[in-house]
Amino acid sequence: MQIGPYRIDPPLALAPMAGVTDKPFRLLCKRLGAGLAVSEMTTADPRLWHTAKSLRRMDHAGEPEPVSVQIAGYDPAMLAEAARCNAANGAQIIDINMGCPAKKVCNVWSGSALLQDEPLVARICKAVVDAVDVPVTLKFRTGWDRGHKNALSIARLAEDAGIAALALHGRTRADKYEGEAEYETIAAVKASVRIPVFANGDVTTPERAKQVLAATGADALMIGRGAQGRPWIFREIAHYLATGEQLPEPTPDEVAAILLGHLEHLYAFYGEVPGVRIARKHLGWYAKDRPENAAFRGVVNRAETAVEQLRLTRDYFTALSVGERLAA
Repeated sequence: MQIGPYRIDPPLALAPMAGVTDKPFRLLCKRLGAGLAVSEMTTADPRLWHTAKSLRRMDHAGEPEPVSVQIAGYDPAMLAEAARCNAANGAQIIDINMGCPAKKVCNVWSGSALLQDEPLVARICKAVVDAVDVPVTLKFRTGWDRGHKNALSIARLAEDAGIAALALHGRTRADKYEGEAEYETIAAVKASVRIPVFANGDVTTPERAKQVLAATGADALMIGRGAQGRPWIFREIAHYLATGEQLPEPTPDEVAAILLGHLEHLYAFYGEVPGVRIARKHLGWYAKDRPENAAFRGVVNRAETAVEQLRLTRDYFTALSVGERLAA
């Protein structure tokens, strides 16, 4: 698919997830087959741009093209200035957050709370599009709750304002991440606009990916929680869509190499102490499908240093690898 001058190939994107899609994880998912990786949301409030957290989120040095940065806020002028600032800082695509269901975001009239005010949505989209020369995309949900679903009108407002592509999570804000994603709404949105559409929600396997594309007619898929602990899902889906064949599951040795490299990058990016802490959730996700998950999580969560965390992780996967060879 195409967003402005950028071809997204394969048409698979890593969804923006606060506290997850930092630079180390974006680079990893890009290397493992994502055609696009969207940053964590960056606040539009300029008073917070110079905090350590914001500066890390605005670090895109060495990222492969296209660099997509998500901004969040409620004021059109403030969002326009945030778009200009991020474009000057290397963003090649600006994404507007109207999908986050978190209370702390919605309570300040940002994220999916904006879906309750369609005129404000239109003003925000136009202000951001007019502010920058790079493509602007919109991530949103099907509505505020099941009694107030307005994805079709939001999509048309966005297209009229010059938005270059849409990413629609097939749930309302009230649904959060529960229940089944409603692909029929994504299909209706795709049929009603001329701009590209990402289908988002419950894409967790190559087979499901193919089903979602068929059900929605979407141009591409956006994957969030399905990539947590399985960043190789992008290459698996790309291969399945291209050939109809499943790639073999990565071996424990392959998973260990991916994970240990990820941990090293986290330590380098954040520093050892915060890097060790942030790594714990990734370690839990990597191990979640393993029967030994509870024991592994208990061990690695006790690690206080990078050396100890790396050693425990390496030992765990070495034992898995030996076990598989003995079983074979």
